[in-house]
Amino acid sequence: MTDIPKLQFAGVQKRFGSNRVLNGIDLEVMPGESLVVIGGSGSGKSVMLKCVLGLLSPDSGSIKVDGREIIGTNGSERAQVMRKFGMLFQGSALFDSLPVWQNVAFGLIQGRGMEPEPAKAIALEKLAAVGLRDEIGDLYPAELSGGMQKRVSLARAVAAQPEIIFFDEPTTGLDPIMSDVINNLIVKSVRELGATALSITHDMASARKIADRVAMIYQGKIIWQGPIGEIDRSGSDFVDQFINGRAEGPIHMQVRAN
Repeated sequence: MTDIPKLQFAGVQKRFGSNRVLNGIDLEVMPGESLVVIGGSGSGKSVMLKCVLGLLSPDSGSIKVDGREIIGTNGSERAQVMRKFGMLFQGSALFDSLPVWQNVAFGLIQGRGMEPEPAKAIALEKLAAVGLRDEIGDLYPAELSGGMQKRVSLARAVAAQPEIIFFDEPTTGLDPIMSDVINNLIVKSVRELGATALSITHDMASARKIADRVAMIYQGKIIWQGPIGEIDRSGSDFVDQFINGRAEGPIHMQVRAN
């Protein structure tokens, strides 16, 4: 394994008006590693992910992929970086107007310029890998259950054989059994590709299943990180409160009265 991180954040800051959401994120993800970032709502997880994907621009700091700075890149340089990425969105984010196979093949056809016939063959292969039959490819997302939609989203995320896969709350809205099915498929897909994975979640069952290493974000900073096997003895009161779901502790949730 190379010593160069596949993905590296250094001093990343982002504010919206007076609200500082990211307050100096320092984090590395090594090649082939599955890192899960945990934290409560509003802690900065999603903003961190959007900064990597270029949906938001950090106010300061550095984000590198394979040792190359990606903040400020555009045009063909940005497109080259994006080809390394796969993404499973929260809520699946499938295109309602396209049949399932075209959803899975979207990046191949639109991003890689692949002809529809070979792209469909790859799409059906990826659907089979997540346990969906060929005939599912001709259905539309609205005809599928939430769990099946999540499988389709996973198939789309890996269709172009990305080097880095991002998982945004991959089990949100799923029952515990389907959540475990999706977690198992994530582990299987990432290992088969030899990909690097960065996930964000507040679901500790998911984190324990898919993570090699965990980092906790609180008030826009990484306050603890370590192997998943060490999280129950982190020595951090913040981590302990979060993973055990306790209302009492140093983390105070903001509740607005009606």
